[in-house]
Amino acid sequence: MNIEVLSNTESVAERGAAILAEKAREAVAGRGRFVLAVSGGHTPWLMFRALAQEQIPWPAVHIVQVDERIAPTGHPDRNLTHLYETLLDLAPLRPEQIHAMPVESADLQAAATSYARKLVEIAGAPAVLDVVHLGLGPDGHTASLVPGDPVLGIVDPNTNTNDDVAITGIYQGRQRMTLTYPIINRSRQILWMVTGKEKVRMLKRLMDGDGTIPAGRIRSEEALILADEAAASGLKLSRA
Repeated sequence: MNIEVLSNTESVAERGAAILAEKAREAVAGRGRFVLAVSGGHTPWLMFRALAQEQIPWPAVHIVQVDERIAPTGHPDRNLTHLYETLLDLAPLRPEQIHAMPVESADLQAAATSYARKLVEIAGAPAVLDVVHLGLGPDGHTASLVPGDPVLGIVDPNTNTNDDVAITGIYQGRQRMTLTYPIINRSRQILWMVTGKEKVRMLKRLMDGDGTIPAGRIRSEEALILADEAAASGLKLSRA
């Protein structure tokens, strides 16, 4: 696992956008499309704004969600709300190029299966995402793979691809829909974005490959961490 340490949140966001733009150009040139899975959070919103200014073959880009809270359309808790306000409003993307998790469904289990099938349509069988963008929580969670949740048990890479998407228990007041370990670990590239001094302890555990935290079970090959100096202050690393 590689890490780049940058001065602040804005630098992390800008570097993330530049990396994604490069990966998009490579994927479209080589495979005809670019499939990016995105997480929520403040730093990604900054990244999406920067990404919208990059030179990317936008008609061949597909955006899917890493996770989403079970909440109504337009609710501020929804990652999709902020994704629309940043990337969709600023980049030359059509709405159908952003594939929202169907969390408004009355049957959430069926909705998770439906989203897994959508990913197969977009990214092959089994679905292989070009880049999965992840954050890191102070409790060691990533995506909506949170400590103690039964979804953490979905680990077999040979499992039915319907299990690539699952419904969690309640975490911080809401259930969530999330990608699971098999599809995340099949991806071509993992891009971590970790900012803030509250992440110091967990970033060190992630770098140490601590499999007792959910984030530590994400594969380290072809993984890059972009961290700000606050988050990386316990690692004794030089700034990029």
